[in-house]
Amino acid sequence: MEIAIVGTGYVGLVTGTCFAEMGIDVTCVDIDEQKIEKLKNGVIPIYEPGLEDMVLHNVKAGRLHFSTRLTDVLDNVQVIFSAVGTPPGEDGSADLRYVLDVARTIGQNMNQYVLLVTKSTVPVGTAKLVRQTIQNELDKRGVSIEFDVASNPEFLKEGDAINDFMSPDRVIVGVESDKAREIFTRLYRPFLINNFRVIFMDIPSAEMTKYAANSMLATRISFMNDIANLCEIVGADVNMVRKGIGTDQRIGSKFLYAGCGYGGSCFPKDIKALIQTAKEKGYEMKVLKAVEEVNDTQKEILYRKLVKHLGENLKGKTIAIWGLSFKPNTDDVREAPALLLIEKLTKAGCNIRVFDPVAIPETKKTLKRNLTEFVDQIHFASDIYDAALESEALLLVTEWKEFRMPSWGVIRKAMKNPLILDGRNIYDKKELQELGFTYEGIGV
Repeated sequence: MEIAIVGTGYVGLVTGTCFAEMGIDVTCVDIDEQKIEKLKNGVIPIYEPGLEDMVLHNVKAGRLHFSTRLTDVLDNVQVIFSAVGTPPGEDGSADLRYVLDVARTIGQNMNQYVLLVTKSTVPVGTAKLVRQTIQNELDKRGVSIEFDVASNPEFLKEGDAINDFMSPDRVIVGVESDKAREIFTRLYRPFLINNFRVIFMDIPSAEMTKYAANSMLATRISFMNDIANLCEIVGADVNMVRKGIGTDQRIGSKFLYAGCGYGGSCFPKDIKALIQTAKEKGYEMKVLKAVEEVNDTQKEILYRKLVKHLGENLKGKTIAIWGLSFKPNTDDVREAPALLLIEKLTKAGCNIRVFDPVAIPETKKTLKRNLTEFVDQIHFASDIYDAALESEALLLVTEWKEFRMPSWGVIRKAMKNPLILDGRNIYDKKELQELGFTYEGIGV
C-alpha cells in the first residue's frame, strides 16, 4: 500500500515515519521547500526521542519519501492523511484554511478513488466541509470520481509519540463507508496484531472524541491545581491528597499532579476550540471555561511566589529558570508556562538566566517574535549550574530528568540567594532546607 501524508509537522512526520517502519510506502508532503530539503538530507525539524533514527532508517530503506507537491503522488496513492496545522483564530476557533486547501487540491487533481483522512484536530463538522469542498471541485471539472473522507484523530504524547503510535491504547476511526473501513483495517492491522483495538464510529463522534479526551485531561490538571492552591491555604499537602484520591479506581492517578499550569500544542488550543464550537451552537461550556481560567492563573503562580519572597520591586534581580518546554522530552514551547514567566520577569526588570536541554533554539525564535525589546535581559545558559550563577531565586518549571538530582552544594555556592521555587514538586523540602535553601513547592 502507498499512502501520502500532507504536513510534516509533529503529527505528520511521526505518522508517516511509523507507517513506513511497518513496511508501507509513504510520501510526506509539505509546501515548505526548506523543510523538505532538510528532511531529504536527514535534518529533523522537531525533537522527539527515537524519531531521527527511524526517519533515516526508512529513507535508506526506500520506504519514506519527501515532496513539496501532492499532485506528484496523487495518482499513486489510495490514502491521503491530512496532518496540516489548525492554528487558533482570535476567537479561539480552529483555522481550517489549510485543511480545506488540501481538500481543494485533491478535488482539482484526483483521477481515481482516494480516501482522505483528517489527522489534524478539527471541530465537529469539518468532514462535511472537506467532502463538500472536494465534490465542488469535481463538479467544476464535470467528472464523477468515487472518494471517501474519514476522521482518524491522533493521541500522541510529545516525548513518547513513537511508542504511542506503534503500540496505541486505541485507534479512533470515523468512517462513512464499508470500503473506508476495510482500508483502515488493513492499514492498522500490523500495529495491532495481538489485540486489534481500532474503534470504528461515525465521523462526528470521532472528531468530538479527540476534543473530549484532551478536555478531560486538562480538566484533571486544573482541578488538581485548584486543590493544590487550597491545600496551601488550609495547611494540607497536595501530594498526599493526590495519593489518597489516585488510588480510587474510579479516579486513577494519571494527570493529577499539581504544578505551574499546562501548555503545549493541544490542550490550550483544543479547549479554546471546543468552547468556541459550543458558543457557535448557542451552548456555554462552563466547566471548560473554568478549566481555562484556572490554568491561566496557575501559569503565574511562580511569579506570585517570587514576589512573596523578594518583594514587589524585582528590578535588577537575577532569576534562574530551569526548563523552557511545556513538558520534558520535547522542544515544544507553545503556550509553555516558562514563556509567560519570562515575559512577566523581563517586564518587571529582572535579568534572567535560563537553561533547557533541547528547547533553547525554539525559545529564542519565540522570544525574538514576541519579546524583542527584552531579549538582552535573557542569558541562555550552557547548563543548570551556569543558569544558577549569582541568581536570587531558582525556578523549576519543566521536570526534565537531569534536573532531579543536581549537586546542591555547587548550586548553593553559585546562587546569591538560596531560594528554590519548585513548579513541579520534584524536590524534597526537608532535604533542601537542611542544605540551607529556602524552598517552596505547589500546594505543599
